Amino acid sequence: MMSSSGSGKGLASEGSNLPSVCHHQQLQNPEGTLSRYESQKRRDWNTFGQYLKNQRPSVPLSQCNCNHVLDFLRYLDQFGKTKVHLLGCIFYGQPEPPAPCTCPLRQAWGSLDALIGRLRAAYEENGGSLETNPFASGSIRMYLREVKECQAKARGIPYKKKKKNTNPSKGNNEPNSTMHFS
Repeated sequence: MMSSSGSGKGLASEGSNLPSVCHHQQLQNPEGTLSRYESQKRRDWNTFGQYLKNQRPSVPLSQCNCNHVLDFLRYLDQFGKTKVHLLGCIFYGQPEPPAPCTCPLRQAWGSLDALIGRLRAAYEENGGSLETNPFASGSIRMYLREVKECQAKARGIPYKKKKKNTNPSKGNNEPNSTMHFS
């Protein structure tokens, strides 16, 4: 596994915050230009490809695996704007700390989650198979879950799993048609 420090200089110049974008937009608008989501997906795909090329030795996309994706996500942390308090910080667990501290800035969990969704789709759209998609790996899902939990604890805001809504006042035992995934 290659170290990601300094190996992808200049990758976050455009779209470094990796904003979350609605996936339900049309692919193209009436003028024929790409939607915001499609533009961001293309930009993310190109950025990841450049990251792989900048590795020493260079990593061909056909040899990319989940470890390269994990290194990429860790690399992106240096461009993050979300303060994540460390365990020893006096503000650890406080959603709105009263003063600044020296804790690191990181990519927000939601931004990483949206990025992985876009890259997962782009991988398959660019000829990768569903079975070998490194962005769909269980280790990526585990990493994202750990980032989510760590950031929630550091801010003192617990993420609760959404439960299936059962309404006893309906008078029937039919399951609710809305399912929530966490």
